Amino acid sequence: MNIAVLGSGGREHALSWKFAQKWGWDQVFTLPGNGGIPNSHKVDINDFEAVRGFCEAHAIELIFVGPEDPLANGIVNYFREKTDIKVFGPDKTAAQLEGSKIFAKEFMKKHGVVTADFKSFQSLEGAHEYATSKKGNLVIKYDGLAAGKGVFVCDNMEEVEIALDELQEKYGKAFPFLMEDKIVGKEISIIGFTDGQNIRLLLPSQDHKQLLEGDLGPNTGGMGAFCPVPFYNETLKKAIQENAIIPTINGLKAEGFDYKGVIYFGLMIGENGPEVLEYNVRLGDPETEVILPSLKTDLSDLVLACLNGSLSDLELEFNKGYFVDVVMVSGGYPKAYQKGFPIYGLDQVEKGTLIFHAGTKAENEVIKTNGGRVINVVTQAPTLEEAIQNTYKEVAKISFEGHFYRKDIGRRSN
Repeated sequence: MNIAVLGSGGREHALSWKFAQKWGWDQVFTLPGNGGIPNSHKVDINDFEAVRGFCEAHAIELIFVGPEDPLANGIVNYFREKTDIKVFGPDKTAAQLEGSKIFAKEFMKKHGVVTADFKSFQSLEGAHEYATSKKGNLVIKYDGLAAGKGVFVCDNMEEVEIALDELQEKYGKAFPFLMEDKIVGKEISIIGFTDGQNIRLLLPSQDHKQLLEGDLGPNTGGMGAFCPVPFYNETLKKAIQENAIIPTINGLKAEGFDYKGVIYFGLMIGENGPEVLEYNVRLGDPETEVILPSLKTDLSDLVLACLNGSLSDLELEFNKGYFVDVVMVSGGYPKAYQKGFPIYGLDQVEKGTLIFHAGTKAENEVIKTNGGRVINVVTQAPTLEEAIQNTYKEVAKISFEGHFYRKDIGRRSN
C-alpha cells in the first residue's frame, strides 16, 4: 500500500518511520517532509489540488494528515467528494474541536466533559473586568489555531495585561478568545484513534511546553515528552474514561460528526480530578515521537480499522519500558531565530537511538537547521530515569550553532 503522510515536522518523521516499518520507505511518501525524512516531496499540503495530483500520480491509497491546518481547511471533505483515496482525520466540522477553542469548550459543556469554567469574548470589551474578578488567576486562549503559541497562563493582572496586549498586537482590536479558570496539578496527554463510535488509546504521555527548565518562560510547540506516565494508575484511568473520554465519544455520536482520526485529550489532574484543557484533532508533537515507538501494533492496521469499522475488534499491544524525547531548538526560539547552520554529530549516536527531524533541510548532502524545533532525540530504557540519562547522553553528541534544549525533560516534579 502506498501511503502519503502530510507535514514537515518531527511528528511526520515519526509517522513515516512507523509506516515504513511495514511498507518500506519506497511506499511511504512525506509531503513536504524535511531534510531527514526519506522520500520527501515538496508539495503544499494546503493546496488540495496539488496534493490530489501527487497522490493520483503515485497511486496513493491512504493519506495520514499530520498537522491541524489541512484538517481545519477541510481536506477530508475535499477528498471524500473528489476521489476514492482514503484520508485519515476528522472532517471540517469536527476539526473545529481544535480549530476553535470556544467551539471545543461549548462542546465539552454540552456533553458533560469535565473542564474548567470559562467565558468567551469577541473583543477586549468586558475582558479586563472579568479578569479582575478572577484576580488575574486564569488562562487566556486565542480562539483559533496558533501553532501552540496562543495560550497564556496568568497568575496576576499584570500578566493578563501582557497577554492581551500581545494578542491585540497580533490579531487587531477585535478577536475571539476565552478566559478559563486555571487548574493547578499534573498535566497528561491522552491520545486515541477513533472511528467515531469506538476509541483505542495509546500510552499516556507528558509534554513539556515551556521553553525553560522548571516550566518557566514562554509556551513553545513542545520541548520534549516522555511515556508512559508513572502516575497514570487504574484509578486515574477510570476517572479519565468516565469523565472525559466516554462523554466525548458520546458527544461525537450525538453531533453526527464524521470523525475517523486521532483525538488528543490534553488534561490537567487537579484537586477535583482530571479536567480537559483542550482537544487536538491530530497527534501531538512531540508526544508522537514517544508514543509511536512505544506502539507495538502496526500503525496501518490501526488506521485501517478506524476507516473500515473494525476498530472494536482490535486490541493494541505496546513495547515495554519508557521512552524519552528531548527537542533541540534554534537559539532564539520561539521568537526570532536564524536558520541554515550545519548539524554535527547525527552519525555519532548509538544504535537504537531514534532521531526524528523537525526543522531541517538537506543542502549538498549536508543537514542544516531550517526551523525553530530542529531535532528530536529519543531513546528507550526499562526505567524512566535510565531513558532520561540515555537520551541526554545522545543529545550531547549533536550540535549546531546556537542550539538549545531543556535539561529536565521527564523530571517534572508534578
